[in-house]
This record gives sequence, structure tokens and C-alpha cells, in this order.
Amino acid sequence: MRDTVTSLIKNYDTTGRYLDRDGLDRLKSYFQTGTTRVQAATVINGNAASLVKQAGLQLFAQIPELIRPGGNAYTTRRYATCLRDMDYYLRYATYALVAGNTDVLDERVLQGLRETYNSLSVPIGPTVVGIGILKDLVREQIAAADLPVGDYLDQPFDHMIRELSETDI
Repeated sequence: MRDTVTSLIKNYDTTGRYLDRDGLDRLKSYFQTGTTRVQAATVINGNAASLVKQAGLQLFAQIPELIRPGGNAYTTRRYATCLRDMDYYLRYATYALVAGNTDVLDERVLQGLRETYNSLSVPIGPTVVGIGILKDLVREQIAAADLPVGDYLDQPFDHMIRELSETDI
């Protein structure tokens, strides 16, 4: 898993450039927010089960057809699988949060996910809604812990939402 530092250095090395003001500013920001990112991850980890449970309840309240007969979360096994997947998204978002980099999401979550879900007839739209719900719940938890809420916290969730969202061409 790469973090902001290794990704930044790799990009500059690949192009054969020295670190410029922009690169140094990104490094400075990464180090200045490091403690906050780790504290946020600690809050998320301590509340992960509750966050996933709440996200599931909100998702199924918003899209109740998922848990009705014929829905993709109908039956205990499918319901549990949906919650398991939400836990994966939360866990990997936390990894990306600490790393200050979304590469781990691309490598471990997003590559092949759309194809897998499509082959299993799992709708992607509700997945995107669920990730958005997780994002909102995490923001609430972090704010309740008196930690700053901002772009650093939204970035992993927004990245997954953006990559999984379907766009009409």
C-alpha cells in the first residue's frame, strides 16, 4: 500500500523532476494532518460495527425493495453479505484515510468490483448509496469526537462513490 509520500516521490521520479513547491506543499499538508487522520481512524475502528449496522438500517430504509422477496439483500445470507461488503468499504476507506492516498482503494476494492457485482447481478446503485451513508455517519462520529471534519475525511468515500457511479454518455 502506497501512502502520499511514496506516491508523490514515485510521480516525481518517473518524470525525472525535483520536488517543486506544489510537491513540498502536499508533503507538508500530509504531515500536518497525520495525527488527525490517525485519530479519526481510531474513532472509526472503535465504532465500525455500529457504523456498518446503522448504514445498513438506513440503506434498507431508503431502498426497502432490497430486503423484500427477490431483492438483493433478501434472505439472511444476502443481508449478511451486504453488511460484510459495507464493512470492507469502511475498513479500506480507513486505510486510505491513514495513508492520505486512495491507491489502496483502487488496488484492493475497486479493480474488478463492478464486473464482479454485474456477474452476480448485484446492483451498484445501492452500493454507492450505502457508501454515501457510511461517509455521513463517519463524519458525524468524527465531529462527535471533536476532531476536524473535512476533505481528508471525505476523500476515500468520495473516491469510491465517483469510481463506482455510473454515468450516461
